[in-house]
Amino acid sequence: MKIPYSWLKELIPALPPVAELEPVFAQLGLPLEGVEEVPAPPEGVLLVTVTKAEPMPGTQLTRLMLDTGANGERTIASGAPNAVGLPAGTMLALVSPGTALGGMTYGVRELQGVESWGMAASAKELGVGESSAGLMLFPAGTAAPGTPMRELWAADQVLDVEVTPNRADVLSALGLARDLAAFLKLDLKAPPAGPEASGEGEIRVSLPDKGRVIERDPTQKLRFGCDHFVARTVGGLRNGPAPLWMQRRVTLSGMRSIDLIVDTSNYVMLELGQPTALYDRRDVGDDQILVSFGRRQGETVRDLMGGEHTVGPEDLLILDGQERPISSVAEAFAQAGQPQPGQGVLGIAGIVGGDHGHVRADTTDVVIESAHFDPVLLRRTSTRLGLKTDAVYRYERGVDPLLPPRAAARLVGLLAEAGGTVHPGATVVGQPDVPGPIEATGEQIRALLGMTVDTAEMRDILTRLGCGVEGEGDALRVQPPSWRVDLNIWQDLAEEVARLHGYAHLPERLPTLRVHESNIGAEKEGVARTTLRRTLAGLGFQEVVTYTFTSDDEAGKARSERPGVRLRNPLTADRTGLRTALYPSLLKAAGMHASGERTLLFELGRIFPASGEAERLGLLMRGPLAPETHEDAVAGDFRAFKGLVESLAATLGAALEVRQLRGDAVPAALHPGIAGEVVWNGQPVGWLGALHPEIAPNFGLKGETFLLEVALPLPGREWAFRDPSRAPAAWRDLAVIAPQGVSYGEVAAVLEREGGDLLQSVEPFDVFVGEQIGAGNRSVAVRLTYRGDRTLTEEEIDAVFQRQIAAVKAQGWSIREK
Repeated sequence: MKIPYSWLKELIPALPPVAELEPVFAQLGLPLEGVEEVPAPPEGVLLVTVTKAEPMPGTQLTRLMLDTGANGERTIASGAPNAVGLPAGTMLALVSPGTALGGMTYGVRELQGVESWGMAASAKELGVGESSAGLMLFPAGTAAPGTPMRELWAADQVLDVEVTPNRADVLSALGLARDLAAFLKLDLKAPPAGPEASGEGEIRVSLPDKGRVIERDPTQKLRFGCDHFVARTVGGLRNGPAPLWMQRRVTLSGMRSIDLIVDTSNYVMLELGQPTALYDRRDVGDDQILVSFGRRQGETVRDLMGGEHTVGPEDLLILDGQERPISSVAEAFAQAGQPQPGQGVLGIAGIVGGDHGHVRADTTDVVIESAHFDPVLLRRTSTRLGLKTDAVYRYERGVDPLLPPRAAARLVGLLAEAGGTVHPGATVVGQPDVPGPIEATGEQIRALLGMTVDTAEMRDILTRLGCGVEGEGDALRVQPPSWRVDLNIWQDLAEEVARLHGYAHLPERLPTLRVHESNIGAEKEGVARTTLRRTLAGLGFQEVVTYTFTSDDEAGKARSERPGVRLRNPLTADRTGLRTALYPSLLKAAGMHASGERTLLFELGRIFPASGEAERLGLLMRGPLAPETHEDAVAGDFRAFKGLVESLAATLGAALEVRQLRGDAVPAALHPGIAGEVVWNGQPVGWLGALHPEIAPNFGLKGETFLLEVALPLPGREWAFRDPSRAPAAWRDLAVIAPQGVSYGEVAAVLEREGGDLLQSVEPFDVFVGEQIGAGNRSVAVRLTYRGDRTLTEEEIDAVFQRQIAAVKAQGWSIREK
């Protein structure tokens, strides 16, 4: 936000120089992004009066006759569009001959047969603003002709203040000065209040029923959009240039000067922070304003700059009294004799004025709108329409809900000074709800801040900020001012105490940490995720972070559950809902890699299926694990992928089992013959297998792709330390013949159950299928390792071994002898 130092100085007469203020702004949490030095115009830039303006035939130039004071009557030729038809008495800035400006020295030259004495300047050419659209004009009688402009437009400094989104209260000269005065303990000189209203106003205003809502669909409803509306009227105006002092502040604040009426509205917004709108009273039919949601879906509204916008029942509009507001889509289509789209729309509430009703050069009577709108509703509308105006910038951050009457009074006061006739009454509709007081104690605040601040000082700080403070002893009952919409809980009050007490007073010592019982072990899951990430990276996987958003089309391609949580305002057409599985994101990421290259990806992320939000780990492998030129290259097949998962489990000290899935139990994303359930430390956590070959082309994948998706956090198990045995181990090899439908895990479970304490491990080393063992069977050869706390005898080992053989035969399996 840009603000002239001279404006702040007027509000705080004892304000220190800018050089001393830079650290103050930083301590307030409002750092200065920069300070622009704005010099006064050169001595030769004079305020002169236009006595006559006439077009120059055959050219696009205008011949201006000027009263230059001591230099007498002079003539210039100007090509500025606003030079055409300038009324006599208007004043402008003239760069007189011999004056150096912008690296150029101006003189007398002949243009189309007219001797042009210097040049009439725009704000940009004078270096006092950014606009070069036309000449800088001033009202008649601003100063005596020939007065150097630097006497009325002195050098200044423009502060560029960085404002965080929660501090909407400082998006004005008064708000910023209020914060500075509270911190520096200086007196604040508030702007004049303006004439208060007495009696009823001339304009009738209708707001939507607070109890009614507008239905978009059976499950969604819109919030009430306007809870406070003030309308006042001013007549007898003569629109033209705004006073020089007002133009100075408006332009130095980064806005373009338009005319008296528009500049006055912008000035009040810059001064108080309340956006206002002014309408030509001729266009306010039946002297009535209606605040209503859109009357039909797809209605077109033309704004005052000529842009067209499509609005609907979710958008709040300002209508004139010639039309009847319609409160639902159903009524909109049922209503007979509807007006043409856009007619009677004075503006899109809180965002932009409409082409109908906007202030024009011949406007004399105006209707002032000063209102408080729902910030959430306005943000949605402005984002959807792509309209980001100065008004909505303030509304969406939170404007003081009680400010509209004061802003309207200030506005009518300024227009009265410009010659307008103010109607004494006002139309005030609605009363906004103001949050109640906040309960806190000095001890709470001190404990949170970690520094000593007396409760009495806390009271003083909060009072200086405009809060009402009550309570005895250490107790605080604080009523935040209406302009501080960001103060809602006692922690917010603690932040304000720290801010004004000064962060520099924070002690240089480590704070005392009080660990609550509920926080003990809170870091466990975070440590587990970090270890998981590092282990996967060590196995060669690369982490990816993909969008949580997906679409029905992507879910269909991946055969995953379609998104059930929909976005109201999706960024793009392919991100319309929240994903229900992790693997489609991995497939999409893998499709960006070159075909045939090794790809190992993993992601830890959240999914949102119908069963509820969950966290998942996803793995993807495709391509060989080693270059094909390598003699011992590992094939990129399921066994290699399963081996990587087993290595992950072994490194993490987990027991892993993969149980084959068949029939309807196979996930839709996997190949029916290569799918397994992942059992981690005895608990089923997910699945792994080969990607279904019909899915791969949908993501541009060639060759086999393998996936894993499991729930997080992975289940742990109890750990116990046991001294390594000094006794030697003994081995026995055993080949079990079982039907091919029997998994290795089932065989190992039988052997482990009968092995007792002496069995140390079961490790497979061979699988055989052939006629020798019968059709439909396979032989699984395992090595059994036995170890005790002493050297085992042959008899002890054979007793366990024979027990295991008997258990195998009891299952209906057999032992392969050769």
